[in-house]
Amino acid sequence: MLTMKDIVREGHPSLRDVAKEVDLPATEQENKLLADMLDFLKNSQDDKIACDYELRPGVGLAAPQLGISKRMIAVHFQDFKGKWYSYGLLNPKIVSHSVEKAYLTSGEGCLSVDRTVEGYVPRYARITIKATDLEGNPIKLRLRDYAAIVFQHEIDHLDGIMFYDHINQTTPFAIPEDAKAIE
Repeated sequence: MLTMKDIVREGHPSLRDVAKEVDLPATEQENKLLADMLDFLKNSQDDKIACDYELRPGVGLAAPQLGISKRMIAVHFQDFKGKWYSYGLLNPKIVSHSVEKAYLTSGEGCLSVDRTVEGYVPRYARITIKATDLEGNPIKLRLRDYAAIVFQHEIDHLDGIMFYDHINQTTPFAIPEDAKAIE
């Protein structure tokens, strides 16, 4: 079982490296890692398990956050309309995006960042991604608003980008141009 001890923190080199593509089909070990990443997110959102194992709640996790340079992400969350997203994905790639931007009014956080970083993080309001799922099937997802933001945060990890790299350094709470607020 993955715990917070497995997650690397700011300053670790894997968080700034561009992760390597996963050769398909994925190995048994890679599939197990991806399943474990998804289980970590589920466990982190279970109050009892999170308390027992001192897990911070998370909605997404990327392999570089475990010190592993592979293009793998897991997400497990419910959007603001009640729709669940629960995926382990290999080689996710944004294939199209909107011109319109969006940002969370509450800002973003990260399991690899043990401090509060204030400011708005501009993201695309809508994205389409292609990836391979845990069963080895090609998958295409059209995402908007909160879901699009979560997926972009995790895919950024695969490219060595941290969420706070997007924040306006001089005026962190400047409303991004052509962006809608996601409450």
